[in-house]
Amino acid sequence: MADGEGYRNPTEVQMSQLVLPCHTNQRGELSVGQLLKWIDTTACLSAERHAGCPCVTASMDDIYFEHTISVGQVVNIKAKVNRAFNSSMEVGIQVASEDLCSEKQWNVCKALATFVAHREITKVKLKQITPRTEEEKMEHSVAAERRRMRLVYADTIKDLLANCAIQDDLESRDCSHMVPAEKTRVESVELVLPPHANHQGNTFGGQIMAWMENVATIAARRLCCAHPTLKAIEMFHFRGPSQVGDRLVFKAIVNNAFKHSMEVGVCVEAYRQQAETHRRHINSAFMTFVVLDADDQPQLLPWIRPQPGDGERRYREASARRKIRLDRKYIVSCKQTEVPLSVPWDPSNQVYLSYNNVSSLRMLVAKDNWVLSSEINQVRLYTLEDDKFLSFHMEMVVHVDAAQAFLLLSDLRRRPEWDKHYRSVELVQQVDEDDAIYHVTSPALGGHTKPQDFVILASRRKPCDNGDPYVIALRSVTLPTHQETPEYRRGETLCSGFCFWREGDQLTKVSYYNQATPGVLNYVTTNVAGLSSEFYTTFKACEQFLLDNRNDLAPSLQTL
Repeated sequence: MADGEGYRNPTEVQMSQLVLPCHTNQRGELSVGQLLKWIDTTACLSAERHAGCPCVTASMDDIYFEHTISVGQVVNIKAKVNRAFNSSMEVGIQVASEDLCSEKQWNVCKALATFVAHREITKVKLKQITPRTEEEKMEHSVAAERRRMRLVYADTIKDLLANCAIQDDLESRDCSHMVPAEKTRVESVELVLPPHANHQGNTFGGQIMAWMENVATIAARRLCCAHPTLKAIEMFHFRGPSQVGDRLVFKAIVNNAFKHSMEVGVCVEAYRQQAETHRRHINSAFMTFVVLDADDQPQLLPWIRPQPGDGERRYREASARRKIRLDRKYIVSCKQTEVPLSVPWDPSNQVYLSYNNVSSLRMLVAKDNWVLSSEINQVRLYTLEDDKFLSFHMEMVVHVDAAQAFLLLSDLRRRPEWDKHYRSVELVQQVDEDDAIYHVTSPALGGHTKPQDFVILASRRKPCDNGDPYVIALRSVTLPTHQETPEYRRGETLCSGFCFWREGDQLTKVSYYNQATPGVLNYVTTNVAGLSSEFYTTFKACEQFLLDNRNDLAPSLQTL
C-alpha cells in the first residue's frame, strides 16, 4: 500500500457522539465536562492500542475551545499517538462538530494529552512510533520538544510568576462595584464509584476533569450571575492517581476578573476515610470563562475584590498567568506563517520562543516535498516552495562525530571563522545552557550599500532518542538594548539552523535549513538557480572548519 493512499494510522481511534439533552447545559450546548470525558476516553483508547496494556492520563496541554456544540449535533473525535517515549506517550486529539441537517462542520478544539502505560507486574517499555505521512513526521518530531516543555512547565511558571512584573490596579478600582472573591468560593465532594474508574480501579482522568469543570462553572456563575462559557483550560498535570472508594474534594474560586474574561482556580484533593487528616493533592487547574450575549460577543464582567493574604496572591498570579497564557497561545499555537519575523524577548515568553524556534525548524525538516536542485562534490542543495516561503536545505557528510559538530557550530561566535556572511558576532545574553541571544553583523547583500545586523536567538537540543538529530535552531528576536541603528539595515530570519545525524563512527550528516525572508530572497534565488556558487563555497568552508577543530572539544564531549 502506497503512503497516504488508503493509509490509516494503526493507533488512530475515532469516536462519534450525538449530543442529547442530557449532555447539555442550560444554554442547550454540550457541557465541556462531558466533552472532556469523551476526549479522555478516545485518547486513552488510542494510547492503549499502542501500548497493549492499561494507560492512565498524566497531563493535558492547553485547550482552547473555538466553537460551542448544540444539542442534536454530532461530535467527532479523532485521537492518535504522535510519539512514544520510555513509558509515556503523547496523544494528539482533534475535535469537530457536525450538523447533520445542514451538513456543516466546525473545528471545536485540538488537544494534546500525555498517557503513561501501567502494568502491575513488569515495567513497561513502549515500542517506538514509525511515522509515515508528512503530518505524522512533523508531529513525531515536535513531540520531543513539547515533552521537554512539559517537564519544566511547573518550574517555568514558578520562575515567571516570581520574576514577571505584575501591574496591580487594586487600589485604583471602585470597591463599591466589586464582588468579594469569597462569594464565588465553591466546595464539593464526589465519591469515586466503579463507573468512574477503569478496570484497574483508577479514576478516569476525564471524569475528574468533568467534575472540575462543574465546580469552576458554579464559581464563575456566582461572579457574573449569568451563564458563563468555558473558553480555555490551562495545561495541567495529574500529581497522583485516585481509586474507587476515594472521596474527592473539589475547591474552586474566581482568582481574578478582567474586562471580558475571568480566571477560576480549581484544586482537587483525595482522602479515603473521613477521619484521615492528610489529603492527597490530585490536581490543580486554571480555567478561563467568558459571558456571551445573544450575538456571541463577550460581555463586560464585574471586578473581583480578593481577600487579603492568599486571595491577593492569587489575584496577582492570575494577572501574570494571563500574560503568560497570551504569550504561549500566540507563540506556540499560531501557524508559522502567522508568527512575526521578530518577536520581543522577555522573561515571560522565553520558554515558548525557544520552543517555537526549535519546533519550527523540526517541522521544516520533516516536510517531505524537498526537491534536489543541484549536487556538487557530494554537497546537495534542496529547495522547497511552501506556505508562501522559499526554503533551501544544504546537506553533506563529514568525517566528524555528530556531538563534536554540534558543539563547534552551536557557538555562533566562531561562525565568522568559516562564514563570510558573519562579519562579527557578540554574545548578548546566555539565557540558559541551551539558549543564547547574539548580535550579528554581516556585509551588504543583493546590491544594498548598507551592511546588515541581526539579533538572533540560538536554541540547541541534544537527541531525545536514538535516530533523533542534534539541533541548532536560529530565529530573530527584538531586544530593547539592541534597537535598529542608522549604521545597519536590520535583517531578520524566521526559521533556520542545523541538524546533525550520526551516520556511523566519526561520520555525520550535516544539514543546514533556511526559510528565506524577503531581505535575502534575491540572494537565495541566485544561488538556487546556479548563477552563484556562494552556498557551496560557504558549506565547504564549514566542513573544513569542522575537520580542523574536531579535536578541540574532547572534555566538552563528556557532558553530551
